[in-house]
Amino acid sequence: MRSFAPLVLSLLGATAAVSAESAAADSDVITLTTDTFKDFVKEHELVLAEFYAPWCGHCKALAPKYEEAATELKSKDIPLVKVDCTVEEELCRDYEVDGYPTLKVFRGAESPKPYGGARQTDSIVSYMTKQSMPAVSDVTEDNLEEFKTLDKIVIVGYVGSDDKAADKSFAEFAEAQRDNYLFGVSHDAALAKSEGVKQPSIVLYKDFDEKKATYDGKLDEESILKWVKTASTPLVGELGPETYSKYMAAGIPLAYIFAETAEEREKFAEDFRPIAEKHRGDINIVTLDAKLFGAHASNLNLEPEKFPAFAIQETSKNAKYPYDQEKKLDAKEVGKFIKNVLAGKVEPSIKSEPIPETEEGSVTTVVGKNYQQVVIDNEKDVLVEFYAPWCGHCKALAPKYEELAALYADVPEFKEKVVVAKIDATANDVPDSITGFPTIKLYPAGKKDEPVEYNGSRTVEDLVSFIKENGKYEIDGLAGDAKKPQEGGDVTSSASQAAETPAPSEEAHDEL
Repeated sequence: MRSFAPLVLSLLGATAAVSAESAAADSDVITLTTDTFKDFVKEHELVLAEFYAPWCGHCKALAPKYEEAATELKSKDIPLVKVDCTVEEELCRDYEVDGYPTLKVFRGAESPKPYGGARQTDSIVSYMTKQSMPAVSDVTEDNLEEFKTLDKIVIVGYVGSDDKAADKSFAEFAEAQRDNYLFGVSHDAALAKSEGVKQPSIVLYKDFDEKKATYDGKLDEESILKWVKTASTPLVGELGPETYSKYMAAGIPLAYIFAETAEEREKFAEDFRPIAEKHRGDINIVTLDAKLFGAHASNLNLEPEKFPAFAIQETSKNAKYPYDQEKKLDAKEVGKFIKNVLAGKVEPSIKSEPIPETEEGSVTTVVGKNYQQVVIDNEKDVLVEFYAPWCGHCKALAPKYEELAALYADVPEFKEKVVVAKIDATANDVPDSITGFPTIKLYPAGKKDEPVEYNGSRTVEDLVSFIKENGKYEIDGLAGDAKKPQEGGDVTSSASQAAETPAPSEEAHDEL
């Protein structure tokens, strides 16, 4: 599989039904220029700024959501502004804008920091609301009910007034997670009792599932965070632009239910809720709109356009477990499948081309079925190019990559220690996240779990140096008997690395 980038792009693109237009006179998004920007942000305690380009597809998709968020946040005195980087080039360089759109949070004269939320209206409002409040707000009997409604998820620590250690631990956790959650604290024993908890306890209030979850375990950051991540995740959620990155970062397997209608998805969510409760913390289960995002089924080794369908993805290893599409999607039977996958009783599905019987050149061709053997399970330094057949940069690199491979393959003592390989990442499953083509990584002998990605210019000489500097054996391929490359063999300059070929669904100008 190429990577999950295509799904991210499709999720974003599918919501871009409304194109961005020139700012209307009544727009709540404020347009700033080089002359007005710095004074404006200094005069306001909190500002969210979008640096954009008019031709950028992602900017156009963001525009209506950004406008809606600006309108909602206006009442909270949190302005949203935008800067056209095709006009204000120097200003954008000053703030190190290297892709569009770039969102940054400004606090008066302080240095800005990157916006860390999703590019959806609710996410922008939620994130900026958190930014406008202290890391921990004081919660009382008078404001508790109002505080619960400030966000979809709010977390309140009920701590004794004399429990300094618990108070400190909760405050430190809140400070570390303030971008992700809204925190409050109460030292009122009577209020804790009325909420049905003892001191110290942490209560997560949410507008879904059981509405409330309580934690009374160890007050260390790792334990609390693990609990919060589990408690804040819906038993059966809906996968979309706003939730995708959260599920990918959860660190546990993700189960997809593909269904074409909202009624189907609601029915499946209800049927699978007991299963999700049983395996809570071990796997996340989501429904997915098959009409919008059905193409992602092929990334999970499912047959696309044959729905409803189910698959499990172990996100940390990119292992995929598609459920037999010839079978009815019955929650009870799928529940057994989930149990077996979690118990390690099901072999992952591997999309793979046939293992080559012979090699046509010096570059070793890797496929899904022999990836582990050729790249990982050996004591060689293995350089791998992840490519796509349609990628122009990959085609340009091919003759030089072959020349590079010959430097090692033609020298017996080198051949036993260094392998130069390639894999079509569109036709074979690979465990790595690949977001552009070509991607080149070195898997050093003895450190296969620490691959080093190559970002230099694509000359044979520089690639040889990269292998020598990062490989276990420090072999200089140019020191062998193989013919050295001719002068002027640069395929692409180092500056062109930023223009690596992205997934085909990206618009040509969406990113710099």
